[in-house]
Amino acid sequence: TNIGSILASVNPYKAIPGLYSVDAIELYRQHRLGELPPHIFATANECYCCLWKRHDSQCVLISGESGAGKTESTKLLLKFLSAMSQTTLGAPVSEKSTRVEEAILES
Repeated sequence: TNIGSILASVNPYKAIPGLYSVDAIELYRQHRLGELPPHIFATANECYCCLWKRHDSQCVLISGESGAGKTESTKLLLKFLSAMSQTTLGAPVSEKSTRVEEAILES
């Protein structure tokens, strides 16, 4: 759920097909925060828009207990931001995997 620009999420401890797919990235990149159901991609999109359109510095705090999914959430956020930066540079959404993205996600 969202509380303003805060996303409160729960680790489902199982894969949910399509939840973090390229189609989900494309869907959330086209909408502002609050227009679609709460999702980490919506939060990431809000950060990206504020960074580039308003030139505001952004910070994302990911917090939780051990096993809550902080590392996976970070990877998903970086995956979305990487995809958005490539789209801005003119690459089609289907070509999101580059050496730069892989290096960031592996970090």
